[in-house]
Amino acid sequence: RIGTAALAVQVVGSNWPKPHYTLLVTGLCRFQILQLLKEKPYPVAEVEQLDRLEQFTNQHKSEEELGELSEQFYKYAVQLVEMLDMSVPAVAKLRRLLDNLPREALPDILTSIIRTSNQEKLQILDAVRLEERFKMTIPLLVRQIEGLKLLQKTRKPKQDDDKRVVAIRPNRRISHIPSTTEDDDEEEDHDDVVMLEKKIRTSSMSEQALKVCLKEIKRLKKMPQSMPEYALTRNYLELMVELPWSKSTKDRLEIRAARILLDNDHYAMEKLKKRVLEYLAVRQLKNNLKGPILCFVGPPGVGKTSVGRSIAKTLGREFHRIALGGVCDQSDIRGHRRTYVGSMPGRIINGLKTVGVNNPVFLLDEVDKLGKSLQGDPAAALLEVLDPEQNHSFTDHYLNVAFDLSQVLFIATANTTATIPPALLDRMEIIQVPGYTQEEKIEIAHRHLIPKQLEQHGLTPQQIQIPQVTTLDIITRYTREAGVRSLDRKLGAICRAVAVKVAEGQHKETKPDRAEVGEGEDCKEHVTEDAKTESISDTADLALPPEMPILIDFHALKDILGPPMYEAEVSERLSQPGVAIGLAWTPLGGEIMFVEASRMDGEGQLTLTGQLGDVMKESAHLAISWLRSNAKRYQLTNASGSFDLLDNTDIHLHFPAGAVTKDGPSAGVTIVTCLASLFSGRLVCSDVAMTGEITLRGLVLPVGGIKDKVLAAHRAGLKRIIIPQRNEKDLEEIAVNVRQDLTFVMASCLDEVLNAAFDGGFAVKPRVERLTSKL
Repeated sequence: RIGTAALAVQVVGSNWPKPHYTLLVTGLCRFQILQLLKEKPYPVAEVEQLDRLEQFTNQHKSEEELGELSEQFYKYAVQLVEMLDMSVPAVAKLRRLLDNLPREALPDILTSIIRTSNQEKLQILDAVRLEERFKMTIPLLVRQIEGLKLLQKTRKPKQDDDKRVVAIRPNRRISHIPSTTEDDDEEEDHDDVVMLEKKIRTSSMSEQALKVCLKEIKRLKKMPQSMPEYALTRNYLELMVELPWSKSTKDRLEIRAARILLDNDHYAMEKLKKRVLEYLAVRQLKNNLKGPILCFVGPPGVGKTSVGRSIAKTLGREFHRIALGGVCDQSDIRGHRRTYVGSMPGRIINGLKTVGVNNPVFLLDEVDKLGKSLQGDPAAALLEVLDPEQNHSFTDHYLNVAFDLSQVLFIATANTTATIPPALLDRMEIIQVPGYTQEEKIEIAHRHLIPKQLEQHGLTPQQIQIPQVTTLDIITRYTREAGVRSLDRKLGAICRAVAVKVAEGQHKETKPDRAEVGEGEDCKEHVTEDAKTESISDTADLALPPEMPILIDFHALKDILGPPMYEAEVSERLSQPGVAIGLAWTPLGGEIMFVEASRMDGEGQLTLTGQLGDVMKESAHLAISWLRSNAKRYQLTNASGSFDLLDNTDIHLHFPAGAVTKDGPSAGVTIVTCLASLFSGRLVCSDVAMTGEITLRGLVLPVGGIKDKVLAAHRAGLKRIIIPQRNEKDLEEIAVNVRQDLTFVMASCLDEVLNAAFDGGFAVKPRVERLTSKL
């Protein structure tokens, strides 16, 4: 029932990162509770003061009475303080207090400073008589002195740290007395800071970064743990230690092994493989080669992302993927400044911390889908990352020191370069990844996709067989894409359907009353129609387990995948004049595009529909102007027989798939051919597709995306393709087997286009020289 009367001086603390408050009080005297008056809302009691009644007024008398006891206590106290580091201001202040304060106040002060248990502190508090208090405190001082001597012998390298730990709160009284466990935690935290400083000094970071870290560690030592900045500074220093400043992996530079590994992982993609092997060859000759910055541009599903992972595997490097689709904050790249709450480094530095080496393969996925917002432009922030002349000193806002990214192999992927800013595009080496041909898709399906789907569905080649003819049917009739994602999904649907049959067959085999029924030769001969191609939903025919392996043919495809989604032949759509087939490029690959035209009585207006862009509208106006100026030459007339094609005639041009936005100059020759068919009444050849830009003089100019457009025409079953003469060089990128299946017509003017688009050519009326009489 003995306590301490105190006066509250200050309340210190915060709610972050966790609630922590410290009450600073000044002790007045001891008191004893005589009677408890009330307990709520807070205790109120009648007390009696026990000490400090006449001590300060009768100081000389008390010293004479205690005499030898107080002198002995004073010597031990001085000895203890002098064992500490006198350069610490708190220790020097404590030494001055020993000389200035009255002797009777020293036991209470030193008991609150030295390491004692809660029980021992309470015993000192209960000792009201001064003589008793001196006798109880002297053994505690002696114990502390012996402990310090032992520490100095066993831990001489950390002598200063031990002195600093003992010098705790001189001349302060805390309302809650800290326990031994809390003191141990403080010592552990201090040891962690010392270990962190040791890691910083032994790390191989740059001189500038080391200087910043040492400055921050000094601030951390002087900072109370209750301050919010303590956790921020510590997190920053731990990140600096964990970053791979000089740690790297050794590249595997065997070109032959790399070529075999790339061929096993990916079919085709010759340009990509050639570029990786070139990089390996140069690395063999020069060790400090900067990492190239590549950009794979191609339609979805062709393997741009997976080939990046394969390149890392080939080089023996760590791989990290950064998805940039939809990112609209430049802080995702550069990080946040540490002045903000919740600041963190950018994705580049976070990725380096994750992989733990400074020469990984970084895949910047979907770099063409970066956004822009009030938080900045991340594409502009990437300019520093992807510039070989600048990224050796990339500065993240969180780190605020330079980090070397020159050894990182950056690989960006994009579906189109149209949405990439020109400055960013200029920093990257563009490698086009075109769509696959039918033959390449068949090889990819049988080398990679089918084994992967069999493994995922628990099937074996002894249970299911998918011949190449069936794979070709899936490619031509059920998918129409540049990549192989839809093909992979269709193969997965087939495997699921077969898994149902296999599982039900095994279930029926396990029934004891079900006898094995032998099948005759006739049943074996027609197995694809009886047990292999039956509908999955038909449970009546599942009485017997199917024969293994289950062969997937066209009938099975129809039952599993439904009726074909695409027809290979397009000739039926060219059954009337005014229709032509053009070729278009999209981010998903090449596409064939029908252009339809009709005419009716009117006022000479040209109507365009199909969500056309400005460039395509201008191409339509160019086409009608060229035809009007050459109508007599080609004998083109309107419904009334006039050579003025728009005389009392309206023309309507439509581009089907009206929900899809279309733009670009490459539809010019198709529009001219379509209108020439409309006004001449002749049908365009059903197996001809065309592309090219036109001029008012009738010239055909080159366009882009030739390979994708040719592959689209090949997929659609077309046989002849009209392309500009100056695009002949682009045909070298197309596979030989595709070129053999197609006939290419090189056109430099619209006369050649029209002659190739119509059976028997497009006749030009010969000019008759007339003599004009002057008589």
